[in-house]
Amino acid sequence: MSHSPRIRTVLSCTMLVAALGAGATGCGGSDGHPLSAKPYDAAGQVAFNGPVGSQKADPDKPLEVTAQGDDGRITDVLATDAVGRFVAGELSADGARWHSTTPLAAGAHYTVRVSTEDEDGAPGRKVMTFDTDMPAKKKQLKVVFGPDAGKYGVGQPVTATLSAKVKGKEARSVVERALKVRSVPATEGSWYWVDSKTLHYRPKEYWPAGATVNVSSNLEGLKVKKKLWGGEAKPLKLTIGDRIEAVTDAGSHYMTVYRNGEEINSVPVTTGKPGYSTRNGVKVVLGKEYSVRMTSASIGASDFYDKMVYYATRVTDSGEYVHAAPWSVGSQGAANTSHGCTGMSTGDAAWFYETVRQGDLVTVINSYGEDMPTFGNGLGDWNMSWKKWRKGSALLSGTKEGPAAVDAARLRPQV
Repeated sequence: MSHSPRIRTVLSCTMLVAALGAGATGCGGSDGHPLSAKPYDAAGQVAFNGPVGSQKADPDKPLEVTAQGDDGRITDVLATDAVGRFVAGELSADGARWHSTTPLAAGAHYTVRVSTEDEDGAPGRKVMTFDTDMPAKKKQLKVVFGPDAGKYGVGQPVTATLSAKVKGKEARSVVERALKVRSVPATEGSWYWVDSKTLHYRPKEYWPAGATVNVSSNLEGLKVKKKLWGGEAKPLKLTIGDRIEAVTDAGSHYMTVYRNGEEINSVPVTTGKPGYSTRNGVKVVLGKEYSVRMTSASIGASDFYDKMVYYATRVTDSGEYVHAAPWSVGSQGAANTSHGCTGMSTGDAAWFYETVRQGDLVTVINSYGEDMPTFGNGLGDWNMSWKKWRKGSALLSGTKEGPAAVDAARLRPQV
Protein backbone atom coordinates (compact mmCIF):
# COMPACT_ATOMS: atom_id res chain seq x y z
CA MET A 1 0.00 0.00 0.00
CA SER A 2 1.47 3.41 -0.96
CA HIS A 3 1.06 6.44 1.30
CA SER A 4 2.73 8.88 -1.09
CA PRO A 5 -0.46 10.82 -2.03
CA ARG A 6 -1.07 11.67 1.64
CA ILE A 7 2.58 12.79 2.08
CA ARG A 8 2.40 15.04 -0.98
CA THR A 9 -0.80 16.63 0.33
CA VAL A 10 0.80 17.44 3.67
CA LEU A 11 3.86 18.96 1.97
CA SER A 12 1.62 21.06 -0.27
CA CYS A 13 -0.24 22.46 2.73
CA THR A 14 3.03 23.20 4.46
CA MET A 15 4.41 25.07 1.46
CA LEU A 16 1.16 27.02 1.14
CA VAL A 17 1.39 28.21 4.74
CA ALA A 18 5.04 29.12 4.28
CA ALA A 19 4.28 31.04 1.10
CA LEU A 20 1.58 33.07 2.83
CA GLY A 21 4.05 34.07 5.55
CA ALA A 22 3.10 37.34 7.18
CA GLY A 23 0.16 37.59 4.87
CA ALA A 24 -1.47 34.48 6.34
CA THR A 25 -4.28 36.64 7.68
CA GLY A 26 -5.56 36.66 4.13
CA CYS A 27 -7.08 33.22 4.85
CA GLY A 28 -9.64 34.88 7.10
CA GLY A 29 -10.68 37.52 4.62
CA SER A 30 -12.80 37.32 1.50
CA ASP A 31 -11.10 36.57 -1.81
CA GLY A 32 -14.34 36.49 -3.77
CA HIS A 33 -15.15 32.85 -3.02
CA PRO A 34 -18.39 32.50 -0.98
CA LEU A 35 -16.94 29.80 1.29
CA SER A 36 -14.14 32.14 2.43
CA ALA A 37 -16.60 34.69 3.81
CA LYS A 38 -17.74 34.87 7.44
CA PRO A 39 -21.32 33.53 7.74
CA TYR A 40 -23.83 36.34 7.50
CA ASP A 41 -26.68 36.79 9.96
CA ALA A 42 -29.58 34.78 8.56
CA ALA A 43 -32.14 36.17 11.01
CA GLY A 44 -34.36 37.47 8.24
CA GLN A 45 -33.95 34.33 6.16
CA VAL A 46 -35.38 31.70 8.53
CA ALA A 47 -38.32 31.37 10.88
CA PHE A 48 -39.28 28.72 13.40
CA ASN A 49 -42.43 27.83 15.27
CA GLY A 50 -40.91 28.27 18.71
CA PRO A 51 -42.26 30.46 21.52
CA VAL A 52 -41.92 34.24 21.65
CA GLY A 53 -40.27 36.05 24.55
CA SER A 54 -40.62 34.29 27.90
CA GLN A 55 -43.17 31.81 26.65
CA LYS A 56 -42.33 28.10 26.66
CA ALA A 57 -42.80 25.60 23.86
CA ASP A 58 -45.19 22.69 24.07
CA PRO A 59 -42.97 19.55 24.07
CA ASP A 60 -45.80 17.61 22.42
CA LYS A 61 -45.50 19.71 19.26
CA PRO A 62 -42.71 19.17 16.69
CA LEU A 63 -40.11 21.85 16.03
CA GLU A 64 -40.17 23.39 12.55
CA VAL A 65 -37.71 25.72 10.81
CA THR A 66 -38.56 27.26 7.43
CA ALA A 67 -36.69 29.35 4.88
CA GLN A 68 -38.17 32.79 4.15
CA GLY A 69 -38.09 34.38 0.72
CA ASP A 70 -36.68 33.10 -2.56
CA ASP A 71 -33.05 34.10 -2.15
CA GLY A 72 -31.76 31.31 0.11
CA ARG A 73 -32.22 27.84 1.57
CA ILE A 74 -31.53 25.89 4.74
CA THR A 75 -28.48 23.60 4.56
CA ASP A 76 -28.39 22.18 8.09
CA VAL A 77 -30.15 22.33 11.46
CA LEU A 78 -28.58 21.23 14.76
CA ALA A 79 -30.91 21.21 17.77
CA THR A 80 -29.63 20.10 21.20
CA ASP A 81 -30.76 20.51 24.78
CA ALA A 82 -28.64 21.58 27.73
CA VAL A 83 -27.51 18.02 28.53
CA GLY A 84 -26.39 17.34 24.96
CA ARG A 85 -29.34 15.34 23.62
CA PHE A 86 -29.82 15.80 19.88
CA VAL A 87 -33.18 16.27 18.22
CA ALA A 88 -33.52 14.11 15.09
CA GLY A 89 -35.09 15.82 12.10
CA GLU A 90 -35.63 15.85 8.35
CA LEU A 91 -34.68 18.56 5.85
CA SER A 92 -36.63 18.85 2.63
CA ALA A 93 -34.75 18.34 -0.63
CA ASP A 94 -35.15 22.00 -1.63
CA GLY A 95 -33.91 23.26 1.74
CA ALA A 96 -37.18 25.09 2.41
CA ARG A 97 -38.23 23.24 5.58
CA TRP A 98 -36.77 21.24 8.46
CA HIS A 99 -38.88 19.51 11.10
CA SER A 100 -38.11 17.36 14.13
CA THR A 101 -38.90 13.64 13.97
CA THR A 102 -38.38 12.83 17.66
CA PRO A 103 -40.25 14.38 20.61
CA LEU A 104 -38.77 17.28 22.50
CA ALA A 105 -38.00 16.84 26.19
CA ALA A 106 -40.19 18.55 28.77
CA GLY A 107 -38.68 21.19 31.02
CA ALA A 108 -35.58 21.49 28.85
CA HIS A 109 -33.53 24.36 27.36
CA TYR A 110 -32.82 24.04 23.64
CA THR A 111 -30.35 25.68 21.29
CA VAL A 112 -31.08 25.54 17.56
CA ARG A 113 -28.27 26.33 15.11
CA VAL A 114 -29.49 26.89 11.56
CA SER A 115 -27.09 27.03 8.61
CA THR A 116 -28.20 28.59 5.32
CA GLU A 117 -26.81 29.75 2.01
CA ASP A 118 -27.97 32.51 -0.31
CA GLU A 119 -28.43 32.34 -4.07
CA ASP A 120 -24.69 32.96 -4.55
CA GLY A 121 -23.69 30.14 -2.17
CA ALA A 122 -22.58 32.42 0.68
CA PRO A 123 -23.10 30.77 4.11
CA GLY A 124 -25.48 32.19 6.71
CA ARG A 125 -26.06 31.32 10.37
CA LYS A 126 -28.89 31.83 12.83
CA VAL A 127 -28.86 30.63 16.46
CA MET A 128 -32.12 30.42 18.42
CA THR A 129 -32.87 29.29 21.97
CA PHE A 130 -36.07 28.36 23.76
CA ASP A 131 -37.40 26.40 26.72
CA THR A 132 -40.03 23.70 26.77
CA ASP A 133 -42.86 23.62 29.28
CA MET A 134 -43.83 20.81 31.64
CA PRO A 135 -47.06 19.02 30.67
CA ALA A 136 -50.05 19.96 32.81
CA LYS A 137 -50.85 16.34 33.59
CA LYS A 138 -48.03 13.86 33.56
CA LYS A 139 -46.66 10.80 35.26
CA GLN A 140 -42.93 10.36 35.69
CA LEU A 141 -41.20 7.14 34.70
CA LYS A 142 -38.31 6.71 37.12
CA VAL A 143 -35.53 4.16 36.68
CA VAL A 144 -33.50 2.34 39.33
CA PHE A 145 -30.33 0.59 38.13
CA GLY A 146 -28.88 -2.49 39.76
CA PRO A 147 -26.90 -3.99 41.33
CA ASP A 148 -25.41 -1.56 43.85
CA ALA A 149 -22.20 0.15 42.82
CA GLY A 150 -19.14 -1.99 43.49
CA LYS A 151 -16.90 -4.75 42.18
CA TYR A 152 -18.46 -7.80 40.50
CA GLY A 153 -17.66 -10.87 38.48
CA VAL A 154 -17.68 -11.04 34.68
CA GLY A 155 -21.18 -12.56 34.58
CA GLN A 156 -23.03 -9.78 36.43
CA PRO A 157 -25.93 -8.37 34.36
CA VAL A 158 -27.07 -4.77 34.76
CA THR A 159 -30.72 -4.37 35.69
CA ALA A 160 -33.15 -1.47 35.21
CA THR A 161 -36.39 -1.37 37.21
CA LEU A 162 -39.09 1.04 35.98
CA SER A 163 -41.65 2.77 38.18
CA ALA A 164 -44.46 2.18 35.66
CA LYS A 165 -45.29 -0.39 33.00
CA VAL A 166 -44.09 0.30 29.47
CA LYS A 167 -45.65 -1.67 26.63
CA GLY A 168 -45.39 -1.41 22.87
CA LYS A 169 -42.27 -1.24 20.72
CA GLU A 170 -42.41 2.54 20.17
CA ALA A 171 -42.55 3.41 23.88
CA ARG A 172 -39.98 0.76 24.77
CA SER A 173 -37.64 2.09 22.11
CA VAL A 174 -37.74 5.55 23.70
CA VAL A 175 -36.80 4.06 27.07
CA GLU A 176 -34.16 1.68 25.77
CA ARG A 177 -32.50 4.33 23.63
CA ALA A 178 -32.13 6.55 26.70
CA LEU A 179 -30.55 3.91 28.96
CA LYS A 180 -26.81 4.00 28.34
CA VAL A 181 -24.28 1.30 29.24
CA ARG A 182 -20.66 2.07 28.43
CA SER A 183 -17.74 -0.16 29.28
CA VAL A 184 -13.98 0.26 29.06
CA PRO A 185 -12.81 -1.73 27.17
CA ALA A 186 -15.87 -1.48 24.93
CA THR A 187 -18.09 -4.53 24.48
CA GLU A 188 -21.11 -5.37 22.36
CA GLY A 189 -24.23 -5.73 24.48
CA SER A 190 -27.98 -5.17 24.64
CA TRP A 191 -30.97 -4.64 26.91
CA TYR A 192 -33.61 -7.36 27.18
CA TRP A 193 -37.19 -6.64 28.30
CA VAL A 194 -37.87 -9.28 30.97
CA ASP A 195 -41.32 -7.79 31.53
CA SER A 196 -43.03 -4.40 31.22
CA LYS A 197 -41.14 -2.97 34.21
CA THR A 198 -37.80 -4.82 34.16
CA LEU A 199 -34.84 -4.81 31.77
CA HIS A 200 -31.56 -6.72 31.93
CA TYR A 201 -28.38 -5.73 30.10
CA ARG A 202 -25.54 -8.14 29.31
CA PRO A 203 -22.69 -8.20 26.80
CA LYS A 204 -22.62 -10.69 23.95
CA GLU A 205 -19.79 -12.39 25.82
CA TYR A 206 -18.88 -11.99 29.48
CA TRP A 207 -17.53 -8.63 30.63
CA PRO A 208 -13.76 -8.36 30.12
CA ALA A 209 -11.79 -8.91 33.33
CA GLY A 210 -10.81 -5.56 34.80
CA ALA A 211 -13.46 -3.62 32.87
CA THR A 212 -15.23 -0.49 34.11
CA VAL A 213 -18.97 -0.24 33.41
CA ASN A 214 -20.88 3.06 33.60
CA VAL A 215 -24.68 3.06 33.44
CA SER A 216 -26.75 6.24 33.02
CA SER A 217 -30.07 7.53 31.73
CA ASN A 218 -31.00 10.36 29.36
CA LEU A 219 -34.69 9.66 29.89
CA GLU A 220 -35.56 12.64 32.10
CA GLY A 221 -38.04 14.92 30.34
CA LEU A 222 -38.56 12.65 27.33
CA LYS A 223 -42.07 11.66 26.36
CA VAL A 224 -42.44 7.88 26.60
CA LYS A 225 -46.13 7.71 25.75
CA LYS A 226 -49.30 9.68 26.39
CA LYS A 227 -49.19 11.21 29.89
CA LEU A 228 -45.93 9.39 30.73
CA TRP A 229 -42.64 11.28 30.72
CA GLY A 230 -39.16 10.22 31.70
CA GLY A 231 -37.98 10.92 35.24
CA GLU A 232 -34.68 10.87 37.04
CA ALA A 233 -32.28 7.94 37.43
CA LYS A 234 -29.16 7.75 39.56
CA PRO A 235 -26.11 6.68 37.49
CA LEU A 236 -24.26 3.50 38.36
CA LYS A 237 -20.60 2.47 38.14
CA LEU A 238 -19.38 -1.13 38.32
CA THR A 239 -15.87 -2.51 38.20
CA ILE A 240 -15.24 -6.06 37.01
CA GLY A 241 -12.80 -8.42 38.68
CA ASP A 242 -11.00 -11.50 37.39
CA ARG A 243 -12.91 -14.03 35.33
CA ILE A 244 -13.79 -16.67 37.92
CA GLU A 245 -15.69 -19.71 36.63
CA ALA A 246 -16.62 -22.80 38.60
CA VAL A 247 -17.74 -25.87 36.63
CA THR A 248 -19.49 -28.59 38.62
CA ASP A 249 -19.66 -31.97 36.88
CA ALA A 250 -22.49 -33.82 38.61
CA GLY A 251 -21.45 -37.00 36.79
CA SER A 252 -17.84 -37.06 37.99
CA HIS A 253 -18.72 -35.38 41.34
CA TYR A 254 -15.99 -32.76 41.02
CA MET A 255 -15.96 -28.97 40.82
CA THR A 256 -13.15 -27.31 38.86
CA VAL A 257 -12.49 -23.60 39.35
CA TYR A 258 -10.76 -21.37 36.79
CA ARG A 259 -9.32 -17.87 37.04
CA ASN A 260 -8.91 -16.05 33.73
CA GLY A 261 -8.99 -19.39 31.91
CA GLU A 262 -6.47 -21.23 34.08
CA GLU A 263 -7.43 -23.97 36.54
CA ILE A 264 -6.77 -22.96 40.15
CA ASN A 265 -8.51 -25.77 42.07
CA SER A 266 -10.51 -29.00 41.69
CA VAL A 267 -12.47 -30.37 44.65
CA PRO A 268 -14.77 -33.36 45.26
CA VAL A 269 -18.44 -32.48 45.66
CA THR A 270 -21.87 -33.99 46.01
CA THR A 271 -24.89 -32.58 44.19
CA GLY A 272 -28.62 -33.27 44.20
CA LYS A 273 -29.83 -36.84 44.63
CA PRO A 274 -32.64 -38.34 42.50
CA GLY A 275 -35.78 -36.29 42.95
CA TYR A 276 -33.73 -33.23 43.95
CA SER A 277 -31.21 -33.10 41.11
CA THR A 278 -29.22 -29.88 40.81
CA ARG A 279 -30.19 -27.63 37.88
CA ASN A 280 -27.94 -27.71 34.81
CA GLY A 281 -26.71 -24.50 33.28
CA VAL A 282 -24.92 -21.25 34.00
CA LYS A 283 -25.73 -19.49 37.28
CA VAL A 284 -24.44 -16.16 38.51
CA VAL A 285 -23.35 -15.84 42.14
CA LEU A 286 -26.05 -13.81 43.92
CA GLY A 287 -24.34 -13.37 47.27
CA LYS A 288 -22.56 -15.04 50.18
CA GLU A 289 -23.73 -15.87 53.72
CA TYR A 290 -21.43 -17.24 56.40
CA SER A 291 -24.27 -19.28 57.93
CA VAL A 292 -27.72 -20.30 56.67
CA ARG A 293 -30.40 -22.42 58.31
CA MET A 294 -31.75 -24.96 55.81
CA THR A 295 -34.89 -26.97 56.49
CA SER A 296 -36.90 -29.52 54.55
CA ALA A 297 -39.91 -27.20 54.77
CA SER A 298 -38.11 -24.53 52.73
CA ILE A 299 -38.11 -26.74 49.62
CA GLY A 300 -41.00 -29.05 50.43
CA ALA A 301 -38.78 -32.09 50.92
CA SER A 302 -40.53 -35.26 52.14
CA ASP A 303 -37.60 -36.36 54.33
CA PHE A 304 -37.08 -34.11 57.34
CA TYR A 305 -33.90 -32.12 57.91
CA ASP A 306 -32.96 -28.96 59.79
CA LYS A 307 -29.31 -27.91 59.51
CA MET A 308 -27.09 -24.87 59.90
CA VAL A 309 -24.71 -24.72 56.98
CA TYR A 310 -21.61 -22.57 56.69
CA TYR A 311 -19.67 -20.81 53.95
CA ALA A 312 -22.83 -20.64 51.83
CA THR A 313 -22.61 -19.11 48.35
CA ARG A 314 -26.07 -18.53 46.85
CA VAL A 315 -26.67 -19.17 43.15
CA THR A 316 -30.51 -19.22 42.86
CA ASP A 317 -33.40 -17.41 44.50
CA SER A 318 -35.03 -20.72 45.36
CA GLY A 319 -32.20 -21.64 47.72
CA GLU A 320 -29.52 -23.45 45.77
CA TYR A 321 -26.12 -22.90 47.37
CA VAL A 322 -22.54 -24.06 47.22
CA HIS A 323 -21.74 -24.74 50.88
CA ALA A 324 -19.88 -26.79 53.48
CA ALA A 325 -21.40 -30.25 54.03
CA PRO A 326 -19.16 -32.08 56.52
CA TRP A 327 -21.83 -34.76 57.04
CA SER A 328 -21.47 -35.96 53.42
CA VAL A 329 -17.67 -36.00 53.04
CA GLY A 330 -17.78 -39.76 52.46
CA SER A 331 -20.01 -39.25 49.40
CA GLN A 332 -18.19 -36.25 47.97
CA GLY A 333 -16.41 -37.24 44.79
CA ALA A 334 -18.43 -40.46 44.62
CA ALA A 335 -22.22 -39.95 44.85
CA ASN A 336 -24.95 -37.31 44.76
CA THR A 337 -26.76 -37.14 48.10
CA SER A 338 -27.91 -33.50 48.62
CA HIS A 339 -31.30 -31.84 48.19
CA GLY A 340 -30.05 -29.78 45.25
CA CYS A 341 -27.14 -27.82 46.69
CA THR A 342 -23.49 -28.46 45.90
CA GLY A 343 -21.82 -29.75 49.08
CA MET A 344 -18.10 -29.99 49.83
CA SER A 345 -15.77 -30.21 52.80
CA THR A 346 -15.61 -27.29 55.21
CA GLY A 347 -12.08 -26.42 54.10
CA ASP A 348 -12.99 -26.45 50.41
CA ALA A 349 -16.18 -24.47 51.05
CA ALA A 350 -14.24 -21.84 52.98
CA TRP A 351 -11.75 -21.54 50.10
CA PHE A 352 -14.58 -21.21 47.54
CA TYR A 353 -16.38 -18.66 49.74
CA GLU A 354 -13.26 -16.50 49.92
CA THR A 355 -12.42 -16.89 46.22
CA VAL A 356 -15.70 -15.94 44.50
CA ARG A 357 -17.66 -12.70 44.52
CA GLN A 358 -21.10 -11.66 43.37
CA GLY A 359 -21.30 -11.89 39.58
CA ASP A 360 -18.93 -14.84 39.24
CA LEU A 361 -20.05 -17.90 37.28
CA VAL A 362 -21.09 -21.33 38.53
CA THR A 363 -21.97 -23.85 35.80
CA VAL A 364 -23.45 -27.30 36.42
CA ILE A 365 -23.16 -30.04 33.78
CA ASN A 366 -24.18 -33.69 33.52
CA SER A 367 -26.93 -33.46 36.12
CA TYR A 368 -30.32 -35.13 35.78
CA GLY A 369 -31.93 -31.88 36.95
CA GLU A 370 -33.89 -29.34 34.96
CA ASP A 371 -32.19 -26.53 33.07
CA MET A 372 -31.58 -23.26 34.85
CA PRO A 373 -34.22 -20.76 33.60
CA THR A 374 -33.04 -17.50 32.07
CA PHE A 375 -35.23 -15.44 34.39
CA GLY A 376 -37.28 -16.02 37.52
CA ASN A 377 -34.85 -17.88 39.77
CA GLY A 378 -31.81 -15.70 40.11
CA LEU A 379 -29.65 -14.65 37.19
CA GLY A 380 -29.71 -17.23 34.42
CA ASP A 381 -29.14 -14.62 31.72
CA TRP A 382 -26.24 -16.53 30.14
CA ASN A 383 -28.40 -19.57 29.36
CA MET A 384 -30.03 -17.69 26.47
CA SER A 385 -28.24 -17.49 23.12
CA TRP A 386 -27.16 -14.06 21.91
CA LYS A 387 -29.46 -14.42 18.89
CA LYS A 388 -32.50 -14.85 21.13
CA TRP A 389 -31.29 -12.18 23.55
CA ARG A 390 -31.26 -9.57 20.76
CA LYS A 391 -34.91 -10.38 20.05
CA GLY A 392 -35.77 -9.16 23.54
CA SER A 393 -34.56 -5.67 22.65
CA ALA A 394 -37.01 -3.10 21.27
CA LEU A 395 -34.17 -1.61 19.22
CA LEU A 396 -32.37 -4.73 17.93
CA SER A 397 -35.28 -7.12 17.38
CA GLY A 398 -35.65 -7.77 13.66
CA THR A 399 -32.28 -6.22 12.78
CA LYS A 400 -29.20 -7.97 11.45
CA GLU A 401 -26.37 -8.65 13.86
CA GLY A 402 -23.24 -6.61 13.31
CA PRO A 403 -22.02 -3.00 13.66
CA ALA A 404 -24.34 -0.16 12.73
CA ALA A 405 -23.71 1.64 9.44
CA VAL A 406 -21.86 4.50 11.14
CA ASP A 407 -19.64 2.01 12.98
CA ALA A 408 -18.98 0.05 9.80
CA ALA A 409 -17.85 3.23 8.07
CA ARG A 410 -15.59 4.14 10.97
CA LEU A 411 -14.03 0.67 11.08
CA ARG A 412 -13.47 0.43 7.33
CA PRO A 413 -9.68 0.41 6.63
CA GLN A 414 -8.30 3.40 4.77
CA VAL A 415 -6.57 2.92 1.44
